Amino acid sequence: MRCFIFLLLAILPWTSVQSQVAGVLYSPDKGLWLETRFTENGLYTTLHSGKGELLNAHYPGPLLEPNISARRLRLIKTAETSYNETWATVWGERDSVRHRGFGKTFHCGSGTGERLFDIEVRLYDDGYAVRYANIVDEEPVGIYAEPNLFTLHPGDSCWWAWADYNTLEKTWQQSAIADVPHAAMPFTVRKANGYFLSFLEGGIEKYTTATLVKDTSRSTSFRMNLVPSAVGAAVKTIAPARSPWRIVLATPSAAGLLASSSLLNLNEPCRIEDTKWITPGNYCGIWWEMHLGLSTWKSEGGRHGATTENMKKYIDFAAANGIDAVLAEGWNTGWERWGEQGAFDYVTPYPDFDLREIVRYAQSKGVEVIGHHETGGDWPGYEDRLDSAFTLYRSLGIRYVKTGYAGPMHPLGEHHHGQVKVEHLQRVVEKAAEYGIMIDAHEPVIPSGLSRTWPNLMTFEAVRGMEWNAWSEGNSPRHDCTLPFTRGLAGPMDYTPGIVDVLLEYRKEERIRWNGEDKGASRVHSTVCHQLALPVVFYSPLQMLADLPENYLQHAFLPILSSMPTTWDETKVLAADIGRYVVVARRKGARWYVAGIGNEEGHKLLLTPFRERKYKMLAGTIYRDGPSAHYIDNPTSWTSEAVHWVGDQSFSVQMQPGGGFLMVLEE
Repeated sequence: MRCFIFLLLAILPWTSVQSQVAGVLYSPDKGLWLETRFTENGLYTTLHSGKGELLNAHYPGPLLEPNISARRLRLIKTAETSYNETWATVWGERDSVRHRGFGKTFHCGSGTGERLFDIEVRLYDDGYAVRYANIVDEEPVGIYAEPNLFTLHPGDSCWWAWADYNTLEKTWQQSAIADVPHAAMPFTVRKANGYFLSFLEGGIEKYTTATLVKDTSRSTSFRMNLVPSAVGAAVKTIAPARSPWRIVLATPSAAGLLASSSLLNLNEPCRIEDTKWITPGNYCGIWWEMHLGLSTWKSEGGRHGATTENMKKYIDFAAANGIDAVLAEGWNTGWERWGEQGAFDYVTPYPDFDLREIVRYAQSKGVEVIGHHETGGDWPGYEDRLDSAFTLYRSLGIRYVKTGYAGPMHPLGEHHHGQVKVEHLQRVVEKAAEYGIMIDAHEPVIPSGLSRTWPNLMTFEAVRGMEWNAWSEGNSPRHDCTLPFTRGLAGPMDYTPGIVDVLLEYRKEERIRWNGEDKGASRVHSTVCHQLALPVVFYSPLQMLADLPENYLQHAFLPILSSMPTTWDETKVLAADIGRYVVVARRKGARWYVAGIGNEEGHKLLLTPFRERKYKMLAGTIYRDGPSAHYIDNPTSWTSEAVHWVGDQSFSVQMQPGGGFLMVLEE
């Protein structure tokens, strides 16, 4: 008994200290502070602002074995750091990014003193992030769960999409926190005190992606859920492994979410030494006509879209109108076997598509060709042929590739958003960099800021985009007005905007329904000015003019769309109300593009001054909805007029229901 008491007295001092190690981390502008508390159960945090408590979270660490609910942790030591730098972008919404914040690392061990992993924390002016690093094991590491817990409040509301392990092409819902069972990220919240939060992932490499699942113990709490693999652990990796950053943006306004650069700052600097060959731009191509049912991807049936003759028509259109590149989908053999393993070899064109002649013709016109690699989900077959496919493109001078994975993942049981797909996409991007090729990834995993590290990873789909308007009930104006604050926070978005034939009237009688979603009443649910604004509001360094050349040639918006920049020197958010409207101002050189879109309600907004040189006047043209425009029954009505905006004055603008506007201004 005396020995037991002596041992207990020896342990008690350590226990009392280690069970409660508290601290506070302040953001550089002191607008946020993160209260931290380390116990044997992991790290507990509470995020505060001047308006009160914002979020409680618990980070217990990764679980390396199944069916483990808890373990005792010991804090070995802590380390603090700070960040204060500015780095130049290769392309982006601004030409440089400020990285300013504070960090703290908790080195964690077991009760016996064994080193286990680190918990890294960073706090910025617009939110904070946590990840697990140096997950130590002598053998390959299997991570079964990462049960981080986030607790919100009953009065909070949110915008969310159903979590689906195989597609991100979902509509977004607004509801109370308690009504969300399982959400994809980004997951955006409006606090009862007026603050806005958004949960997203940063730097997803050699890992799986995650979702948020309602915790059974409380209706306003969510646990992080790792997208599973077909067999065993959700993540299989070699030590020292690390998780993606678990980011919580926190801003006093919805506009503040859009202004954040924290996602980029949480990714590693560029790994490509010479980036001069990486060039943003716009493109058109053989794509929309297939979605409309006017032509087909496969060559059989006499309605093949990607023919030499048709491609030259698009090239001529691009060359005459200053469009940088032309895409051709359905150029290569294998579409008749779409979805089968080994269907595509990525180098053999259909007999009616002379690839070498097309590239020669495009180069003679000063137009780039965008190659297309659809896999049908057969990523192993694609990897086997990557070198031959990229070798062919490099030999011809093709510098852009659009990839696609529209099909079930192989092997069966794996998910599009699991580790297998994450690692495959990373290998494609790195291999493309070796060949001097830029990637437009469709059906990808969620973007996570990796374009900073690999800027040849230009843009992503990962969104219910324009194609849905061609063959389904389509996307609502509210959907468009929600995307910047949800999916758009994750990174560039190849939405394929800019349709001017919004009623889809051109050759309507020739359309053939090819998709089960098509009920025969498909159309674009917006005004034409809403479409004109989208390439500015939805950022992408590769921006498509998605409509048919015949429709553009009959519309006054063609020279505006074709000359619009796709990388910017400066970006400001002038007005934002999630799901209702958003107005963005972007500058390239001395020219400003100010664009806004609205939902079904219609909105009159008073835009406040936004430039430092506030007494200088901007002059140019505004393109806006006509007075009687309406996205349902009068979507094509628009007007334009000269505009002068004195820098220290506000400016009033009207958007009709489902409408939008664009101002092109210079000092």
